[in-house]
Amino acid sequence: MEIKKAGELGLCFGVKRAIELLKQAVAKYGQIETLGPVAHNQKLVQGLAELGIKPVGELGQVEGKILGITAHGVSPVVLSEIKARRISVIDTTCPIVRRAQNIARELTEAGLGVIIFGETGHSEVRGLLGWAKDRSVAALDAKQIAMASSLLDTKRNSLPRLGIISQTTQSYSAFSEFISQFVAVSHFKIGELRIVNTLCWVPQKRQDAAVRLAETSQLMIVVGGHDSANTRHLVEASSHVIETHLVEKASEVNNSWIVGKRHIGITAGTSTPDELIDEVVTKLKSLG
Repeated sequence: MEIKKAGELGLCFGVKRAIELLKQAVAKYGQIETLGPVAHNQKLVQGLAELGIKPVGELGQVEGKILGITAHGVSPVVLSEIKARRISVIDTTCPIVRRAQNIARELTEAGLGVIIFGETGHSEVRGLLGWAKDRSVAALDAKQIAMASSLLDTKRNSLPRLGIISQTTQSYSAFSEFISQFVAVSHFKIGELRIVNTLCWVPQKRQDAAVRLAETSQLMIVVGGHDSANTRHLVEASSHVIETHLVEKASEVNNSWIVGKRHIGITAGTSTPDELIDEVVTKLKSLG
């Protein structure tokens, strides 16, 4: 059995940067907390907790005076609340997410309503909505926005001016489709439309590499958190080509998947540490 890894896989520079900043902080201050998990990977979060980096679900749960902001970022309202509580911040917001936040703010300041292509419950999207303030909405379904959004209220004296951006970890193809659908159903309601590409290139490169590997494989294994958006997109991209399974740890690999398979491809989400990938490869070799 031949096992190949995708040319692009595993931790992205944004997550690596966040981990390094938090490790430096815990070495300096002792135990610290983070607002939410550093990344959507259970083993990675557990490993950081053992070092003294503990995630909390909300500000009310913070016990110490040092708080890490994860790579997903937060809204300005949350930052103000943290400051009001006199908690020191270790801000590890990914630079690409920071750029998207700045664009959301700039569009709002220019008088545009902001539409965010993304998962409404995702921490990054909640932060982006905060930077775009009240005149903003997020969704993955363009038709839903066109039918329900107050941003498209045509009762005003002039047609609305809108900007569209994306959650950074969405795919180019999905963002393009969203824009096409939105324009198709809403063009007659819009006075001005600005589209800004806020996508991170890393997930797209990972998806492209996964597809290339899937084309020469009989089975693809995606290693990553079940709650990770970019990991799910890897599964979606690879599944269009070949049988694909998502595992968060090596013990989730099912023996039946590899029966009759001689060429197996491995890829991993941007929050998946190398040791998890290696454990899955070792498990596959033992089965083979």
